[in-house]
Amino acid sequence: MEELQSIESRNKRSTYVGLAVVIVIVATLVIIGQVVLRPEPETIMGEVSATEYRVSNKVPGRIEAIFVKEGQHVAAGDTLAYISSPEVDAKMEQAKAARAAATAQSNKAQNGARKQQIDAAYEMWQKALVGVDVAKKSYERVHQLYEKKVVTAQKHDEVEAQYKAAVATANAAKTQYDLALEGAQAEDKAAAAALVSQANGAIAEVTSYQNARVLVAPANGEVVEVYAKRSDLIGTGGPVLSIVDMSDVWFSFSVREDMLNDLAVGNEVEINIPALGEQTYKGTVTYMRAMASYATWRATKVNGQYDVKSFDIKVVPTEAISGLRQGMTAILNQPKGE
Repeated sequence: MEELQSIESRNKRSTYVGLAVVIVIVATLVIIGQVVLRPEPETIMGEVSATEYRVSNKVPGRIEAIFVKEGQHVAAGDTLAYISSPEVDAKMEQAKAARAAATAQSNKAQNGARKQQIDAAYEMWQKALVGVDVAKKSYERVHQLYEKKVVTAQKHDEVEAQYKAAVATANAAKTQYDLALEGAQAEDKAAAAALVSQANGAIAEVTSYQNARVLVAPANGEVVEVYAKRSDLIGTGGPVLSIVDMSDVWFSFSVREDMLNDLAVGNEVEINIPALGEQTYKGTVTYMRAMASYATWRATKVNGQYDVKSFDIKVVPTEAISGLRQGMTAILNQPKGE
């Protein structure tokens, strides 16, 4: 009887131990499953962007000299390259010749007739007046004879016509003399002056092209790439080199809308830059824009939800970051409320 009780007691203990082991195993598996199957937080990655200036030429020509190298720091206004363009020099000669011709025409219109021309017109007028005087006297004598029936009516008419013609000739000579004194008409003077202004404008235009042959830095920055080489021929608007301004930097991220959370414009966030170590940097969200429709990350309509699109986020660092370079990877830390 005692042996039977001892066996039952051992069986009970074995059962309890087995149950305890099973419970421990199940609990362990649950804990492991939670750890293993727990979704890892998604990382929002982006890159460092900066304002980049592409220096291009305004006139076609040949690269005669490049004064900078890639990686070199330049200041606004520094000379970067020089473009040789004989065509521009030829256009300047043409413009100067056109201005000289227009100036001569304008001077002629403004100054009027020469003194010799005025004197000649005056002499012609005086000659015509003498003719009028002679014709008038002849007419008066013939008219008296006509009234006494000494000369015929035909002779009287001929002398009268000669007198009137002499008066008309004198009037025409006086008009020519007045025109010589007055000079060109106001419209002619204005037209000549306009031609001079047009020529000056052409010279100013060509001068701007001549100045454009010297390429200068538009801002402080670093030369990141030189596209052309000495003696290369480039057309209008062809890029010569690029300058990046690392004083104007920001972080660019593409964030799914279900991960936006507290990423509103004006909010402060934390950024990690792996290339610079584990230090965290602060920045402010300054821009947010929905990307194009083709940037949709995933469709969830089959689950009764919605399409998840991505947004372009711009974060500006609160303070200058030493060692920061364009193109470095940036990691946006999840907001604390997530």
